[in-house]
Amino acid sequence: MSSLAVRKARPAAGTTPGTAQGPPLRRRVALLPTLTLLLGAVYCLLPVAWVVIAATKSGRELFSTFTFLPGTGFADNVSDLSAYRDGVYWQWMGNSALYAGLGALLSTVVSAFSGYALATYRFRGRETLFNVLLAGVLMPPVILAVPQYLLLAEADLTDSYLSVLLPQILSPYGVYLARIYAAAAVPADVVEAGRMDGASEWRIFTRIALPMMVPGMVTVFLFQFVAVWNNFLLPYIMLSDDEKFPITLGLHTLLEQGANTPALYTLVITGAFLAVLPLVALFLVVQRFWSLDLLSGAVKS
Repeated sequence: MSSLAVRKARPAAGTTPGTAQGPPLRRRVALLPTLTLLLGAVYCLLPVAWVVIAATKSGRELFSTFTFLPGTGFADNVSDLSAYRDGVYWQWMGNSALYAGLGALLSTVVSAFSGYALATYRFRGRETLFNVLLAGVLMPPVILAVPQYLLLAEADLTDSYLSVLLPQILSPYGVYLARIYAAAAVPADVVEAGRMDGASEWRIFTRIALPMMVPGMVTVFLFQFVAVWNNFLLPYIMLSDDEKFPITLGLHTLLEQGANTPALYTLVITGAFLAVLPLVALFLVVQRFWSLDLLSGAVKS
């Protein structure tokens, strides 16, 4: 056989017989997950985009046309919303900030203590307690709302700020995350070394374990803040004084009144848009802090 025939029969460099169409086929297959994620992103972001654009439209522009072009009434909408009932909307925003900020902070502290204890200490009934917490994670909040109302009614705490704050302090999901993160981020050897050096358990937790747990606790704080900020059912059951309403319940009352006064619909849409902005800002700030903390932990290790 001649050398020319041998070169023709030999496969080209970098390819194998029968796989000449391999790379293009793999690229086409890889496009499917990307397109699926893009469709999911459009499905989730389309209502948000509509709220952002609708908040810029006046009542006439909102009800006369349905387009994704921005309107000219955003400043007037914000002014009307601020003037509604002497600025009660901003009082609702302040209530939500109080409920979500203080509730998420206290919940994070309780989750940090509980998660560290469950991950570090060995005691009888630890796994049983953890399984009960897991059951609490799976429990829908609607099931717990009425018992919580009955308990707080016995303590004469309904229709108060505490009636919304107290049920938010213990978060089974936050304790679960803290326990998992503490078990992974706090080595047992480091805790034992602290004990051998004579450090107290409180000092070991605050000076050694807690700094290692900060990224996980930031995540717990973010999740709990968003959950309390968006909570509707618990304030709806607990509160009757509209001056103590959070933003979710306040916008609900505006929406109900809009059935008789259609002009209030523009206020509801503008209020919904403004209510999203604190969550976006918090996420951006916390994400930056979270990334920096993870990076610093990686450098230290």
